[in-house]
Amino acid sequence: MSEDSTPGPYVAPLVFGQRMQLLRRRRGMSRVVLAGLVGRSASWVKRVENGQLRTPGLEMILRVAEALRVRDLAELTGYTSMRRDLFTGPGHPRLAAVAEAVNRFPADADRAAAPSTTHLRARLACAWNARHSAPHHREVIGALLPGLITDGQLAVRQADTASERRTAQALLSEIYSLSQFFLAYQPDPALLWRVAERAMVAAQEPEDPHTIGIAAWLTTQAHRDSGPSHFDAADAVTLATLRYLGPLLHDASTEVRAITGALQFEAGYTAARRGDTGTAWRYWDRARNVAESLPAGYFHPMTSFSQAVMGAHAVTIAVELHSGTESVRQATRAESAAIPSRPRQARHRIEQARGYQLDGQPDIALATLNQAYEAAPETIRYNGYARRIVLEEAESPSPDRRQRAAELAAKIGLLTA
Repeated sequence: MSEDSTPGPYVAPLVFGQRMQLLRRRRGMSRVVLAGLVGRSASWVKRVENGQLRTPGLEMILRVAEALRVRDLAELTGYTSMRRDLFTGPGHPRLAAVAEAVNRFPADADRAAAPSTTHLRARLACAWNARHSAPHHREVIGALLPGLITDGQLAVRQADTASERRTAQALLSEIYSLSQFFLAYQPDPALLWRVAERAMVAAQEPEDPHTIGIAAWLTTQAHRDSGPSHFDAADAVTLATLRYLGPLLHDASTEVRAITGALQFEAGYTAARRGDTGTAWRYWDRARNVAESLPAGYFHPMTSFSQAVMGAHAVTIAVELHSGTESVRQATRAESAAIPSRPRQARHRIEQARGYQLDGQPDIALATLNQAYEAAPETIRYNGYARRIVLEEAESPSPDRRQRAAELAAKIGLLTA
């Protein structure tokens, strides 16, 4: 039977190994790559896929699910009782309203008056500030986005001059970029891609390097989070944008230099996901050099790029390279308190927790996840890596660790999923 004619992973009687093989092939991933990601040999992967080894335990199932970016464990195991969205959150209550605003075409543009671009820019700045300062940031920006999206669309439609239209398009692109932060890990990937593409299209007309850089930065992440078969697409966007920005840097604004540094880190992040150690750290070094050239205390409002965040980025590179020792070394050096953004602090704590777990320190990993929850509950609630660690430790042989994992699972909503 050809690979194209293989039945889908929900069709009985496929067993775990067959499902793993099918999902691996769909991701365009070799056995060697999958083996490296889960810390086993290629022959182990082959024997599991061929049914020569029995289904692994929950910890390994979760590691395979993470490596293959499986959003629902039932897709991998075949047991509907194990349905759990790891890399898709439960769906925020504000999602429907945001989706309606994205999908609604502003046909009544002649009847509704658009706000001035000055007013729209001020509202957008408040929304970005809320995203960084509010512990329940998705709730806050989810309430703001429908109005911002509608008014941004109207501002473009009602622009009287080419200059006004370019300004409005740049603002609309940024609004769509803000939307991507809300839509990440939501159970509607098509909507996320729709917004990402609109942000890129809207960024082209103003020909503003900063706006183009932001749209490219988020599009890169959308590609990479779609799995290994999309890593080349992620690199294509990142590197093309860096080539575009390069000649502009000699007299560029701080914002343009910051988005350039953020894109250089994204190139390193993708390389780390590939397992390319040299390229990953080389791009991290380039990003750090850019960060050190920025004014002291500067913090990019969209990407969080700054001198303070480079330590957090180093943890991410080490974790993605599956180096437990290096992850912990970087985690002890990076201080999240210097990051002036609650969700970015929480993300950093989650990356630290991944490093501690890689290094065989699950108790510290759980404690660090609790710190992530304290910084921004909605960040950990929608983060697949955090959810995986909690699920693994809920099966720990240590009663105390099981209890602490269960308490955290209840707080982030895993027990009611």
